[in-house]
Amino acid sequence: MNNALDQSAHIDSQSSILAAMDVWEVYLLDQGRSEYTVKSFRGDIRLLTKFLPPDKKVGDITTNDLNHFIEWLENGRGKNIPCSPKSLARRITSLKSFFRWLAEHGRISVDPADAILQHSVISPLPEVLTIRETELVLETARAMAESGQPDTRSYALLKLLLETGIKKSECLSLRPAHIFDEDGEHYIFVRYADQKDRNKERKIPVSLEWLDSYQAYLNQYHPEDTVFPWSPRRLEYILEDIGKAAGLEKHLSFSMCRWNCALQDWRVGMDRDTIRQKLGISKIQWREISLKLKELIKAYITEE
Repeated sequence: MNNALDQSAHIDSQSSILAAMDVWEVYLLDQGRSEYTVKSFRGDIRLLTKFLPPDKKVGDITTNDLNHFIEWLENGRGKNIPCSPKSLARRITSLKSFFRWLAEHGRISVDPADAILQHSVISPLPEVLTIRETELVLETARAMAESGQPDTRSYALLKLLLETGIKKSECLSLRPAHIFDEDGEHYIFVRYADQKDRNKERKIPVSLEWLDSYQAYLNQYHPEDTVFPWSPRRLEYILEDIGKAAGLEKHLSFSMCRWNCALQDWRVGMDRDTIRQKLGISKIQWREISLKLKELIKAYITEE
């Protein structure tokens, strides 16, 4: 008998939520769920213990109790801070997982969360650049790199983000040794230090034009440990400065560049799974993102 099953033998309908939660946590970890997911689920069930009477037993919790709990979350828990749709959906998922586990292992006779409707939610569409705006910010960044007092960071950073779609954290951890230009191949290698994130590692092609801008950047700044040895906020300011100099009303950001990279790849007909792999996301994440891309492509190709 494994650890989770062994401990679950001590849980029954008269156990407290906290006692059952401790065993459920072991079960989830045994099932290969990530520590981050387990921590989130545990936090969601802890909220339930704050809402229900402290002596409430797991076998006494009803669907009505859970619906009142969900209403409490939606109304801000008395703090006038309503639960976001995304957080609410996850907390309902946590409730369903917890009580399904109790019912399937015979610790409660009826699953009170089974009748609760899941709140599916797709977050709002992100703001993106049109084709003309994309050209404009690139022209502006190029002018910054070629001015009388050149700053080659602007173009090297922006061009990289628009070509590769890498996230801010990936950009910050990029090292000179991760950039390759050999045997006719030019690409960056996105690496992760943590073993659990190795599935996100990938090679992303870059253009010769970007490599030229990168060389100019190297000649000016001589980075050693990381390609962009500045704070996240400083790099954000660089993008914001490009947007302002271009007269852009939108907020140019890492996220916007990532979406625009995916949109450009979608527009030129890149294989959809290749786009997913380039972004370094799972097939589950891709479901929502691909739906957004289908909508965003309309805005992307619209010229003012």
